[in-house]
Amino acid sequence: MLPAVFDLTALRALYASGTFTPQDLAAAVADRMAGADPAVFITPVTPEALRSAAAELMARAPEPNALPLWGVPFAVKDNIDVAGLPTTAACPAFTRRPEADAAVVARLKAAGALVIGKANLDQFATGLNGTRSPYGAPRSVFDAAHISGGSSSGSAVAVAAGLAAFSLGTDTAGSGRVPAAFNNLVGIKPTRGLLSTGGLVPACRSLDCISVFALTVGDAAAVRRIAEGFDPADPYSRVPAPRPLPAAPRLGVLAGSEREFHGDRETERLYDAATARAEALGCTLVPFDYAPFREAASLLYDGPWVAERLAAIKAFAGTHADAIDPAVRRIVESARAFTAVDAFEGQYRLAALRRRTEATWETVDALLLPTAPTTYTVAAMQADPIELNSRLGRYTNFANLLDCCAIAVPAGFRADGLPAGVTLVARAFQDEALAPLADALHRAAESGLGRARGAALPEDSRVPPAAEERLPVVVVGAHLSGMPLNRDLTALGGRLVRAARTAPDYRLYALPGTAPRKPGLVRQPGFAGPGLAVEVWSLDPAAFGRFAAAIPAPLGLGRITLEDGSAVPGFLCEAHAVAAAEEVTGFGGWRAYIAALG
Repeated sequence: MLPAVFDLTALRALYASGTFTPQDLAAAVADRMAGADPAVFITPVTPEALRSAAAELMARAPEPNALPLWGVPFAVKDNIDVAGLPTTAACPAFTRRPEADAAVVARLKAAGALVIGKANLDQFATGLNGTRSPYGAPRSVFDAAHISGGSSSGSAVAVAAGLAAFSLGTDTAGSGRVPAAFNNLVGIKPTRGLLSTGGLVPACRSLDCISVFALTVGDAAAVRRIAEGFDPADPYSRVPAPRPLPAAPRLGVLAGSEREFHGDRETERLYDAATARAEALGCTLVPFDYAPFREAASLLYDGPWVAERLAAIKAFAGTHADAIDPAVRRIVESARAFTAVDAFEGQYRLAALRRRTEATWETVDALLLPTAPTTYTVAAMQADPIELNSRLGRYTNFANLLDCCAIAVPAGFRADGLPAGVTLVARAFQDEALAPLADALHRAAESGLGRARGAALPEDSRVPPAAEERLPVVVVGAHLSGMPLNRDLTALGGRLVRAARTAPDYRLYALPGTAPRKPGLVRQPGFAGPGLAVEVWSLDPAAFGRFAAAIPAPLGLGRITLEDGSAVPGFLCEAHAVAAAEEVTGFGGWRAYIAALG
């Protein structure tokens, strides 16, 4: 029997039992869809078509382990093409009938997944609330009076309500994260270009991402890996360049006046509880200045980027203005006030804000933010659709403008029974590195799976910590343990690996005019010295880069050969700089020389 909500682990266990097949799943899902809120789907796949797709899958790959997503049902936001189903973008007059699947849909179907329908959305993916659709307003699975979040409203509810194991949404301003928070789900917003947007009705073409909703981080990450891949037909597709995170990262957290929850003390309480859980997991919490991120976020709707929304549907808007939702039309039409000059000035402003955020990224490895500062009833949202919607994007709108990846996870439940969420945000291409921490945060929250509030997260979906990558560096002088500059290493997370000695052909000099005193290490092939006492430290790659960038001339990094024959990056000195320096090689190391000075 199909569980009330089902993740990949539960579904695979059913199939492995030999008593449940994709055709059984097709029948069970079709029954659930028939009894579900009709606002969830714009175009559901018919029971007959779903059974036919299951039969075709079994003919193509009859064994459960033949394909990674064998028999897994998923929903697709109705601005993403599925061959044979209309794409409406929640605007009936806009409807197109694609002959081919969007690139990501094709990848998922090739992996054995079964499309169950095209999910509702805020029209043209313009909104974060889920009420801007002529097909109705999907509701939070925990309270039908409250919004589901948007624009990927139906996609989120389909997973949270137990109709699909995962779903595709999109995310330009937070549409792949806000609905996750309001339905106790995980939402992955990948790095821009990691998933092809071929076959997507654009909102802001230069910023759009296809996103993934699932019950666990492990499931969402597994789907993302299958869906991603460079697409030469998509001009915004990018070749990934994965970047690691430290095992115990520094997390930026909100402080002072930037903590804005619009009076929602319960969501604020859950945010603070999530930060405490992160600290208990070994993270270092670092209060940071959110202002430049917030100012960047405001550019998405208050700046010239809103003109991209008009560019996406310019011809249609010119001939079918009355077919567009009033709130959406108000936003899209506001683009006509911007000029080409405004577009360039907006780019300049964003570049300046990006430069300001660089100072934050020097002190933190990722951000931990509320996914949304509060939530609203459908009635309240419809009464004030612009202002209340804008509040929902306070902590999400900046991510694509500043080229970040993000994973939204549940953070628990408010006293009124509604869920809230938090989002981990990191720099581009740290998608994979962010997943273990996101998974750990989700598990620590003990919030269940979608509408199954008390369900335990399956162990099989746990995301293991990434193998930590650390780079060695040899230090010779003021960076040695207990010496004046050792704090520069420890502040970057440096760890002492071992004490060592150099090979005998190195000479050591006391560089004149340095404060604190610094040595210069020079290699002289053929020289037969005592070998010099040094230390080998390790840093993660990002910290290694920062450490190397701070080395002043005439010092630099080179390969230092140790007495055991290994060659390790370390401090060397340009030969010209020691011409008038005192040689101190005879002391056998910098620490002994400093001690001799008294």
